[in-house]
Amino acid sequence: MSDRDFVYTSVSQRIRFGTHSVGTLKAEIEHMGCRRALVLCTPEQRPLAQELSKPLEGAAAGIFDQARMHVPVETAHAAQQLARQLGADCAVAVGGGSTIGLGKAIALDSGLPILAVPTTYAGSEMTPIFGVTEGGVKRTGRDARVLPRTVIYDPLLTLTLPLPMSVTSALNAVAHAAEGLYAADGNPVMSLMAEEGIRCMARAIPGLCAHAQDLRAREDALQGAWLCGTVLGNVGMALHHKLCHTLGGSFDLPHASVHTVVLPHALAYNSAAVPGAMHRIARALGVDESEAAAQPLAAARAVFDLAQRHGAPTALKDIGMREEDLLRARELAMQSQYPNPRPLEGEALDQLLRNAFDGIRP
Repeated sequence: MSDRDFVYTSVSQRIRFGTHSVGTLKAEIEHMGCRRALVLCTPEQRPLAQELSKPLEGAAAGIFDQARMHVPVETAHAAQQLARQLGADCAVAVGGGSTIGLGKAIALDSGLPILAVPTTYAGSEMTPIFGVTEGGVKRTGRDARVLPRTVIYDPLLTLTLPLPMSVTSALNAVAHAAEGLYAADGNPVMSLMAEEGIRCMARAIPGLCAHAQDLRAREDALQGAWLCGTVLGNVGMALHHKLCHTLGGSFDLPHASVHTVVLPHALAYNSAAVPGAMHRIARALGVDESEAAAQPLAAARAVFDLAQRHGAPTALKDIGMREEDLLRARELAMQSQYPNPRPLEGEALDQLLRNAFDGIRP
């Protein structure tokens, strides 16, 4: 069997990308064969949800504005009940990973089709991955029913995303692509998308930090989110994502910030096992070609430096993690085995978490 053999299964999604494309929302709902949409959002994004609902007229059944990080099961049940009461035949998820995740939780139990309107770079809209938190434990899985049927990418909707959140959301997307480059079920198509997605984000982050209203940088970031999210949806993830789901769901840490902090250390952990993937990650981040090829830690250091240089968090202790919870985090991460280039080793994971807690450069 050749090391170039692979299996690639494509999925069917309708993508509309472009400035002012959100103006087609009603037409896209109708294209799905739907008539009454429940609009989902967080409390903070209710004004945007109301604005987008106005031109929908009778196609808007109502608004549910209680989307929360990590999708508490109670929130999902409340949204499902409201959808039934209002006779909604689809849901429009306006926002980031929390809101789109809520839409997925509804779809998982009810089969209600989802139209996603992302306002961050999380990439959840491109994946059949869901996550629900119950009793302090986040349960994740894959199911084709939760994949949004249609996605509208409008860069204008990301102009108001605060700069710190823009940077961590972009680095969250980089994590999807980075792990896609050494996925056990990876393939050349996803590898090309992963490298280009990282390159888009490496270009977008400095542009956004220079001028947060730069529409070209916002377009780069949103295109990067689409590419990185597609990778996340098509291949399996490894240690980095397992750790971030554990830290976020069990210790209620902010999703994108956790990804930002952990990624350099997860890459460092795996660096010697997959030097080719690390070369591609470093190259996409703008590291000199010779350094990227010769130094396996170049990718991990480039991610750390990109975050630090643009004001993103680099230490778990700075985003709410308690030192006394590190051991519990490692125990949770070790509970189930999953594909990873380097075997999971307790002492090495302890060191990874300690370095991430203290914010030590790889």
